[in-house]
Amino acid sequence: MKVVSVLVLATLLSPLARAQTLVPFSDPKLPFTVSLPKGWLGADFQDGTAGVSLVSAKAPPATMIRLLFTPRNGASPTPASEFQKFEAGIKGTGATPKQTSSRTVNYGGVSGVERQYAVTHPKGQLTMRVWYGVGAKNLYSFQMTDTPARFAQASALFSKVLASVRFR
Repeated sequence: MKVVSVLVLATLLSPLARAQTLVPFSDPKLPFTVSLPKGWLGADFQDGTAGVSLVSAKAPPATMIRLLFTPRNGASPTPASEFQKFEAGIKGTGATPKQTSSRTVNYGGVSGVERQYAVTHPKGQLTMRVWYGVGAKNLYSFQMTDTPARFAQASALFSKVLASVRFR
């Protein structure tokens, strides 16, 4: 189920503004509020995830940010187990992930683990930041993906987005 429609995000986020400006975003269906880059486009990858997915442009190369969640439903997931699944999923596409850093970090009061990856795939390379956090009711997966050449700038913006997250 897609929580935020592409139309809602596209309406909220004016395509004329620069990505460095953040605008508050709140949807009652989300277990968090966040400020998102103004001018970015909502994306629906039709992958059954819940949360917010957006891209900086209609066509590649584009920075992608995904702020996803799934109810725990009594399960006890850990960031370590989720990263194992994440890495297996990347490998299943024919790409090769190489973890380049890892740290424990809190966003919005939820503790988690953030890793950075260099991903090699048949069409080139990508760099990713991925954070898994386990809240009282939900598992959170916050991700940012970009090309290595644009990663530093995108990562700085992603840090601002993550600093704005407030869990309900």
